[in-house]
Amino acid sequence: MAFAIRVHEFGGPEVLKYEEVTVGPPGPGEAKIRHTAIGLNFIDTYFRTGLYQPAGGLPFIPGNEAAGVVVEVGEGVSDLRPGDRVAYGASTGSYCTERRIPAAALVKLPNTIPDETAAAMMLKGMTARYLLRQTHKVKPGDTILVHAAAGGVGLILCQWASHIGATVIGTAGSPEKVALAKANGAAYVIDYSKDDFVAQVKEITDGALCDVVYDGVGQATYPGSLDCIRPRGLFVSFGNASGPITNFNLLSLSQKGSLYATRPTLNTHIATRETLLATANDLFDVVGSGVVKIAVEQRYRLPDAAQAHRDLEARRTTGSTVLLP
Repeated sequence: MAFAIRVHEFGGPEVLKYEEVTVGPPGPGEAKIRHTAIGLNFIDTYFRTGLYQPAGGLPFIPGNEAAGVVVEVGEGVSDLRPGDRVAYGASTGSYCTERRIPAAALVKLPNTIPDETAAAMMLKGMTARYLLRQTHKVKPGDTILVHAAAGGVGLILCQWASHIGATVIGTAGSPEKVALAKANGAAYVIDYSKDDFVAQVKEITDGALCDVVYDGVGQATYPGSLDCIRPRGLFVSFGNASGPITNFNLLSLSQKGSLYATRPTLNTHIATRETLLATANDLFDVVGSGVVKIAVEQRYRLPDAAQAHRDLEARRTTGSTVLLP
């Protein structure tokens, strides 16, 4: 028997229902996989509430990343076989014990990457990779600001950017999270639950400000983020943990120093098999070599996904979280 978390109506965590489902054999170009670990991400809550609309409408199975084992492959799939360890990071429907999935969305896991680590890092780690390597090519000497530095993406960004040679300023919402971000590559961390992060950034940088701000928080940090960016620097809004930015003022970019702004998403950066493999392999390299460590700080049983969402939205989690089938 297979089981999944299904959403029949948009709403709070209580709409996440654990139900028995039928998973048929894989079709052409598909693989059937059995999950061993499933990643939890803030974007999952956006789909649950209806802020982001699921492609197939209601009901739907949430979740975007997981690791598992290939059970069966469909016609035309030649690069996977039963027993292969695989993972993915951008394919909706991961909150389940088994599923069918396009084989092109899967990457084989190297022996250096355990299943829980893979499930906890694919979406977050590939997001960090495009942010650092493509959205803004971070280089030695850059100064960057990472909001929610103790979160899943934030911890990866801090470690990876520090390794590149950037000065990382982070923000976090409690003394414990400040300490965690500092332990993971952030040179400075501001507790924005009690301190003015804009004033602190100006003081830390002696008024020079940052080359780029990576903002996955959204409403609560806008427009302050813009005041942390040097002239002609870049504002990167890649998430809405506190709610979406609804009052963006384009004119303010000129007033604050001819700033640039972008709202990227992972799917654009892994739209082809070639770019998916390049992104995943870069991530495997930095994690496998120990440059970036993936901290799985919370584990929940899949039937307890609703509690996982409550804790995530209440900011009671740090680092990465996995659901275990």
